[in-house]
Amino acid sequence: MSTQNALLTILIEKINNDTLVLPTLPAIALKVRKAADNPDINLNQMADVVGQDPSLSARMIKIANSAFMGRSVKVNSVSQAVTRVGLVYIKNIATALAMEQLFVSKNDVVADYMKREWDNTVAVVANAMATLQIYVKRTKKRDLSLDTVTLAALVHNIGVLPILTEAERHEEVFANPTFLEVAIEKLSGRIGGSITREWGFGQPFVDIAEYWRDLSVQPENVAYIDFVRIGAVLAGKIENQKDAILNLAIQRGVIEDIHELSSDEFVAMRDVAKQIFD
Repeated sequence: MSTQNALLTILIEKINNDTLVLPTLPAIALKVRKAADNPDINLNQMADVVGQDPSLSARMIKIANSAFMGRSVKVNSVSQAVTRVGLVYIKNIATALAMEQLFVSKNDVVADYMKREWDNTVAVVANAMATLQIYVKRTKKRDLSLDTVTLAALVHNIGVLPILTEAERHEEVFANPTFLEVAIEKLSGRIGGSITREWGFGQPFVDIAEYWRDLSVQPENVAYIDFVRIGAVLAGKIENQKDAILNLAIQRGVIEDIHELSSDEFVAMRDVAKQIFD
């Protein structure tokens, strides 16, 4: 049995036996999500929760002051930032900002993959956010939210993490690009579904993590997975399905034509979205 097949077999067995170690959300993200689910929480209490993490606090202020929020008056405190972002959005945005903490490794090969996957994910997020903004502006439909598509795009490829973690544990055998490419393509979707379920995310997030590569899975109405797929195509992640995804997007009314995705307006929105994670 080849090395590739050996680890694939190990991973599949662990998935089937429910023994694969899944990543956990950073503690601050769990705290924010729990607080946001409390119907009695107020903005001051939420600011206290966010303020427990200096990194999250700084990035929340950055978002509040960014073109993403469309405001010109600057804020300089966590309390002001939370007020501006709002309780409706804080749960997903805080989770999104904490996600980067998961993409770390001490092994050089795996660390390179972690950085590449994070950079690719940020590109997918920025493209998906810009596509949704263009869609909302054109259609005037507001049933899909920007903060939710942000989180959906961030977790779309979360299934790579246990694969990379397993490679790090057995680095002398498995930490090589040939294996990692194959394993990620074959197994990351299934693992991603398991992770998002374990994290208690809703079914749309689970479906995106599990099926974003599978074009046979098509929701009846325009959904977040449509924007994640476009984001992935524009990030160069699924070149073999590029034409199919873009044609489907036009048919489903997600975009009017492919020129929307290279317009000055789109590029500006994408660049603003990307700055959130810089």
